Amino acid sequence: MEQFEVTVLGCGSALPTTRHFLSSQVINLRDKLFMIDCGEGTQLQFRTMKLKFQRLNHIFISHLHGDHCFGLPGLISTLGMLGRTADLHIYAQPDAGKIFQPVLDYFCKDLSYKVFFHAFNPKKNELIFEDRTLKVFTIPLNHRTPCAGFLFEEKPKSPHIIREMIDFYQIPVSRIAAIKDGDDFVTPDGTIVPNRILTRPAEPPRRYAYCLDTAYYEKIIPIIEGVDLLYHEATFSHKNIVRAKETYHSSARQAAMIAEAAHVKKLVIAHFSARIMDETILLDEAREVFTNTILANEGMVLRV
Repeated sequence: MEQFEVTVLGCGSALPTTRHFLSSQVINLRDKLFMIDCGEGTQLQFRTMKLKFQRLNHIFISHLHGDHCFGLPGLISTLGMLGRTADLHIYAQPDAGKIFQPVLDYFCKDLSYKVFFHAFNPKKNELIFEDRTLKVFTIPLNHRTPCAGFLFEEKPKSPHIIREMIDFYQIPVSRIAAIKDGDDFVTPDGTIVPNRILTRPAEPPRRYAYCLDTAYYEKIIPIIEGVDLLYHEATFSHKNIVRAKETYHSSARQAAMIAEAAHVKKLVIAHFSARIMDETILLDEAREVFTNTILANEGMVLRV
């Protein structure tokens, strides 16, 4: 199966600690890198994980709280010092360009590449990026400031043509693309070989959902229904549910409730409060509702 991995660079919440970096992660889809959020320390973590800067072309910012975006100017500056020439595309709410462009104009006025800000509406579930293999959609969340999660969805692949059938029927290379698109094969003597004999189905498209920061929000359930992997905040234990509601965050139990209701395959909880010294409390709480739950941690590589 082709590469689709999530590397966690930071999974802490707003207050930095010695245990966790601030929110950021990188999705590696067939050696193309996509970053989600860029808190302070992100470029250091990028180095630590031995990721390749030149393969990063798209950054998605969930919202404009500092622990999710203060690392952007430093990362952009570093890319310039490395002699980057490829364009960098940043997807965020409309205010991002207004905030960061003056900073870049002052500190990064001689960049060797162009930075483009693409605004999206965090209140809408909409397609904001697409290439040959991938679509990225926004997931409206419920936070103190406009905030969106992201759904990364592979495009369906063509069926696999069976190598033995190519050899047996001596199918020319010129016909393979049409057979993958559903055509039957007609032999030189006029025999029709059905497509179902020549091919086997491709693996189903994989889907990954990122939901930080948000209060418990059932409206996201239809959007993330059945995803292979859900990365959902669990800032607090449920015993601190009052504090969670005040700050528009979720408890570990609430994250698990979302995962259970959406029939996701696996849940990763993250964005841990600095007050919580033992995160296994959150893990145990979530697993009471949704068994297939794990804790995020820096350096973790999650295979979708």
